[in-house]
Amino acid sequence: MQGWAKDQGTEGSLLTLYGDPRSEVTKALDLVLDHPGPMSVLGNPRCKRFSMLVSDCRVKSLNVAAAEDDPAGDERPEISMVERMLEDLKAKKDEL
Repeated sequence: MQGWAKDQGTEGSLLTLYGDPRSEVTKALDLVLDHPGPMSVLGNPRCKRFSMLVSDCRVKSLNVAAAEDDPAGDERPEISMVERMLEDLKAKKDEL
C-alpha cells in the first residue's frame, strides 16, 4: 500500500490507503461485492466501491457506489469519489 500511496501522491497527506487481503474489513462493513454479474468477470468476491469519512474511530459518512441495478458501482462512481468526500467534509466540519 505504501507504493500505491506514493504513486498516487497521497503519501504524507490526510488520505490513508489500506489493504484488506482477507476481506475482514470488507465483511465487517457488509461491503462484499458478490453479485453474480461482477463475479462472472472478477472471479472472487471483492469490496464494493466506497468512500468513508472517519474521525476519532467513528464513521462520519459512508458512500457506496453500488445500486441494485449497478452492483459494481460502474454507472455512478461519483457517489464514492473525491467530490462527494469534499462535500461530506464541508457538511461535517463541526464534527471533525
